[in-house]
Amino acid sequence: MTTLSGGKPHDFDDYWHDVLAELARFPTAPEAQELPLRSTDFATAYGVRLTSIGPYRLYGYLSIPNGGGPFPARYHLPRYGSVTDLVPQGQANGQRREHVTFAICVRGQRLADQPYAAAFPGQLTDGIDDPATYIYRGIVADCVRGVQYLAALPEVDSRRIAAIGNDLALTTAALSPLVTHLVSTPTLLYATADLAQRTGAYPLEEINDYLRLHPTRREAVHRTLAYFDLRWFGSGISAATLLMAGADGSALDAAAVQPLVDDIRGETTVHKAEHSGYRDGRYAEEWLSEKFGMSEPSLPPHWQD
Repeated sequence: MTTLSGGKPHDFDDYWHDVLAELARFPTAPEAQELPLRSTDFATAYGVRLTSIGPYRLYGYLSIPNGGGPFPARYHLPRYGSVTDLVPQGQANGQRREHVTFAICVRGQRLADQPYAAAFPGQLTDGIDDPATYIYRGIVADCVRGVQYLAALPEVDSRRIAAIGNDLALTTAALSPLVTHLVSTPTLLYATADLAQRTGAYPLEEINDYLRLHPTRREAVHRTLAYFDLRWFGSGISAATLLMAGADGSALDAAAVQPLVDDIRGETTVHKAEHSGYRDGRYAEEWLSEKFGMSEPSLPPHWQD
């Protein structure tokens, strides 16, 4: 079992309370425009503009099924990269038949890159010397603003709102009680300072690159990362949770993430990676469909029996 160093900052809760209080001072100010090219005979797609802290104007892809609601909602949080899709690549577009789907483009990503266009690699260390300037402070706020907008839609069943994604899905669920279900794969923000030292692979190698260039800033960097460490968010999660762990022996296997699992207040299932997009993806879809009370999971055509 991997032993991880570092502790929870004494003012962790105050830090995030202040972020949410700042977010509350900015009205969401949504503007939605239909996207005929992305609409189908069973769902209508929209491009949505929202305001987050800064103030900063965000973008999101919204899809609402045609017909009566309210519908369960899937909130897709972005992976580390420049582009967000209406439905993440590899997932079934057919999920839009029975679910409201919303995919947020956070600050720096394409369509939300004015006035800040993120660099990849590079974003992971942007402003990392100070928790007050770290770019992920704003990004996490963006994600919370997205679920606030989604939950306020009359077409959404507020009892069935799933945050789906990697680290940002988990932090969003911890900071917003509007999330009722969570499917998360810890990737970058779990004991980041430790895990970065054990890899040469990007994006975590960005941390190592930065510290090689600025060796005197190591303590400051580690301090900032502690405020975003997934290990300290578990107690805020009341959602039914599916945690997608790595395979046994990997850096983020079930044993490594167990401290997080122990703190989550909602019913929690841990799935060990099977090195198969089909098997892991099908497991997650079947889990969420069961929790949502759906008769069938939303599977891509090539996954269906």
